[in-house]
Amino acid sequence: MRFILPLLIALNLHAAEVRVFAAASLTDVMQEIAGAYEKQSRDRIVFNFAGSSTLARQIEDGAPADLFFSADELKMDALQKKDLIVKETRVSFISNSLVIVGTMIRRPPELIGKKIAMGEPSTVPAGIYARQWLTSIGLWKQIEPNVIPTENVRAALAAVRAGNADVAIVYRTDVEPVPHMPRFMVSEGPRISYPFALMKNAEQPDAARKFLAFVKSPVAMRIFEKHRFIVHPFKVQ
Repeated sequence: MRFILPLLIALNLHAAEVRVFAAASLTDVMQEIAGAYEKQSRDRIVFNFAGSSTLARQIEDGAPADLFFSADELKMDALQKKDLIVKETRVSFISNSLVIVGTMIRRPPELIGKKIAMGEPSTVPAGIYARQWLTSIGLWKQIEPNVIPTENVRAALAAVRAGNADVAIVYRTDVEPVPHMPRFMVSEGPRISYPFALMKNAEQPDAARKFLAFVKSPVAMRIFEKHRFIVHPFKVQ
């Protein structure tokens, strides 16, 4: 009988499994942050990486998520309006920028006639941002017929690598690991903000709050900067 109590204590100390739905552009940085967190916590972080629109739709359909890390404020707004997030936990403190990679582009008009891979421009945040930028400089109608829509930024980059597209419009953070690929930095593109929040139906709310707190810690901030994200003062909504 004396062995039963230690066994019960061990079971009670079993790690919580925190399910994080995160934008595909956060894949590398979030895996590193989770690795650092798991070294100091018994909890296990399990990611579902995809386009923010896909993730938001899955959450709306009832998929079990504890946290949502989006690449688009509008996707988070939609979930907030449906009362699916814990509003007071919503925070935005990192941003990104667009870059054109593939065939060397010196000026945006050189995109005309090129096969351009980008996130689906009506639903995927990276594609929406790209369309907004191209519309603002008067090029969208001319390049739209040659757009190859993809489900996320990683797929757009893969299309260039596979030779299925001449260029891709993706996030700067996605091309940093590819140093020899020609790129054109979009200096006057839209603000790309990443909102994070706890879900109302979180199965592990306490563990999820702890991980979210770590994501906002100085340790995580250094990892975001290492991966070339722009870190801003906290903006709690």
